[in-house]
Amino acid sequence: MDNEYDQLHELMAKHNLLSLFEHLTFRQKVAKVMKGLKADKESGEYKYARLQITRLSAPLSAVLVPVIGLGLLSLLATLAPERDASVEVQMVEEIDPEALEDIEDLEDEPIEPPEPIEMEDFTPDAPPSEINDMMDAPATEVAQETAAFEEVAMVKSPVVMRGILGNRGAGARASAIGQFGGSGVTEGAVLRALRWLKSQQQPDGSWKKNKTAMTSLALLTFLAHGETPASEEYGPTVERAIKFLVSAAGKNKLFAGNYEKPICTYAVCEAYALTKVPMLKEIAEKNIDAVIKGQHPSGGWDYNLRVSTRDDTSYMGWCVQALKAGKMAGIKNPKLGDAMKLAIKGMQKNAHPQGGFGYTSPDQGGLTGVGVLSMQFLGAANKPECKRGLDYLAQNATFNWREPWGHSPVYYWYYTTQAKFHAGGNTWQQWNGMFSRELVRNQTVLKGASEDGKDMGFWDSPGEKEHGDGRVMDTCLCALQLQVYYRYLPTFKTPKAIEEDEDLVSDMDEIEIDITI
Repeated sequence: MDNEYDQLHELMAKHNLLSLFEHLTFRQKVAKVMKGLKADKESGEYKYARLQITRLSAPLSAVLVPVIGLGLLSLLATLAPERDASVEVQMVEEIDPEALEDIEDLEDEPIEPPEPIEMEDFTPDAPPSEINDMMDAPATEVAQETAAFEEVAMVKSPVVMRGILGNRGAGARASAIGQFGGSGVTEGAVLRALRWLKSQQQPDGSWKKNKTAMTSLALLTFLAHGETPASEEYGPTVERAIKFLVSAAGKNKLFAGNYEKPICTYAVCEAYALTKVPMLKEIAEKNIDAVIKGQHPSGGWDYNLRVSTRDDTSYMGWCVQALKAGKMAGIKNPKLGDAMKLAIKGMQKNAHPQGGFGYTSPDQGGLTGVGVLSMQFLGAANKPECKRGLDYLAQNATFNWREPWGHSPVYYWYYTTQAKFHAGGNTWQQWNGMFSRELVRNQTVLKGASEDGKDMGFWDSPGEKEHGDGRVMDTCLCALQLQVYYRYLPTFKTPKAIEEDEDLVSDMDEIEIDITI
């Protein structure tokens, strides 16, 4: 055993293997490694030195390599071009409407509700030199069942209208009220009227007596306030009214009756503009076409849209409003523009040389407001007939509830108020100070009578003779006057009136719609 050990020890010494087991200091190891690196590459000393370098460098590499990598990444980041982190946005100025005073009643003597007035069916309220009553045709009965909900396909998302209908949104409405001379007092009367109209709606969605015409006027009153089927308080009311009119149009999508035809067309076109209900578009298109086909070569219209030589200014006023509403709603008809230009000639035919508009011939009287407003809507505000009509109104039109103007004052005032608003300037300022206070004072207020305990209100015309639909129609026409501040953009704010040889379809009529989900 000892002999074998000696032989192994001798062999290891011969090949210098015993040096592997020697205990060397760190300095000695470094010196040995340095010496080995200088030795022959095939020798054991050189291989030993390489082994030691590899063994000692492994931990150092594990630390240095990540550090060097991070350094390189940082260097590359600093050398890379700086990326623009900005996002292009469009700043929209926030609407900051002029503050309205609180809605309150006028401080005045208590208003005693008038005795109910029993109205007869529609009869002419003045001789032909003035005005045949608005609703002389018998009431048109329609089926009590409303259209199926799927047929109407109500749009529940609110629609924000720009352009000529742009002031009906809540913020724009408040701003327009302050800008054009309204107040919290006038708006309070409007809200009381809307609550009263809501309370008078029948289960089938209509209003009495002449259902289609009164439903159309009531719907126009809610639409003027920006109410749609999506509205929280009046949405169901508006929806039922639209369904009733869809049902009343019937399978052929055409309205029956006399004045009902243009008035219902007017309401359906506005309803389509504000709601985009597809069913309304088809009805609006068919009835706009019927109004156009009923126009005379002279430019006017007669009862029941019949073709004749009789041009009725009162009836023409509703036809013009219907065509204008169809234009604003984007209803497509290749003859619409020509019909509106021709309607200017129809109004001019009944214009008096000294100012004013007659009933079926050149004359003066309460229908002057109809002629002036119609020409303003048709883009003919600069025509001499329109200017002379405004001069006539300045000298003759009054707004005094106790001494009313003519036999149908509310009907006359409905047009005159709008005509003066669209004229603007001192014409509007003087009238505004007169009509708004009179209307608010003479509203019959029902304290706490609504379902939620709020006040309601209505109007009864002070005229000697009035139509058979009485209170509903009077309330609608009076409320629409108090909504004049925001219902349409005034025509004096739009491009100047067109000339006869210019295209009636102007940029001011275009409507841009943003649907807010």
